[in-house]
Amino acid sequence: MSDLTTQRISSYRAETYRLTHRVTTQEEAIAFVNERGFTFFWPIKNVTLPSLWVAVAGDRPVPNEHDDPGMVTWGWKDSLLGERRWYYAKVLRKRATFIALEMAPYFYALSANYGSPEEDYLDQYRRGELTQAAKTIYEALLHEGPLHTIALRKATFMGGKKSAYRFERALAELQADFKILPVGVARAGAWHYAFTYDCVHRHYPDLPERARPIGIAEARRALMAAYFRSVGAAQVRDVLKVCGWPPDDVERTLAQLAEAGLVIRGLELAGQRREWIALPELCLEQKAPG
Repeated sequence: MSDLTTQRISSYRAETYRLTHRVTTQEEAIAFVNERGFTFFWPIKNVTLPSLWVAVAGDRPVPNEHDDPGMVTWGWKDSLLGERRWYYAKVLRKRATFIALEMAPYFYALSANYGSPEEDYLDQYRRGELTQAAKTIYEALLHEGPLHTIALRKATFMGGKKSAYRFERALAELQADFKILPVGVARAGAWHYAFTYDCVHRHYPDLPERARPIGIAEARRALMAAYFRSVGAAQVRDVLKVCGWPPDDVERTLAQLAEAGLVIRGLELAGQRREWIALPELCLEQKAPG
């Protein structure tokens, strides 16, 4: 008898992805993110993680039509920017991510921020871990306060078309490292729609202090445990795609979760050769940890 079945995984995810009882209101959306710990905004191809879109619209492609009922998620996201009901930025895989405020310190603890936002970025830049464009954008926000995208491009002399890619890449770089985040929408630019950005430590002044006592290993365990509570079962490659950590760190964290009995390793799924890892409740025959 197999230790794990596709049906059990699908049934588990139908619940945690909210396919069986859809999210229908903004408050339910906030509750969904809090339940899951972190989710994508839109589903990302070949990446296993819940998304707000699927929880609202079901497991279907995101359409181009703006009047699609699922597009209500866009309005919820925009209206809550700056409201501190969840953490929203391009984080996981540098894609739009919702993070429960309870989980945000664990992410921050893994960032390259060490408690001095006005100085840490300079050390990163000297080590070659921060691009020139990212440094310039961060300094503009640091010294001038919140700026919408159009004003930010002008302030950093990246307003031309040739600078567009470099600018957007730097924005994503800074968001993924918990240095900046969108905090509102301004009626600016040709489309009368532009994100307003601010420094993370200014918008969430308590976040660095909340993250300070959290060790790196503890942060990884907490985030990986939340991941498995969302997906039920996964392979190592699935974890790597989501978290982007070094493989050795992923293996070490998985070993710690298995030792604590939070997941079971060495599982098989019919027709697949790679090892599966799953929550104990998804296994037909439970094995001792390790």
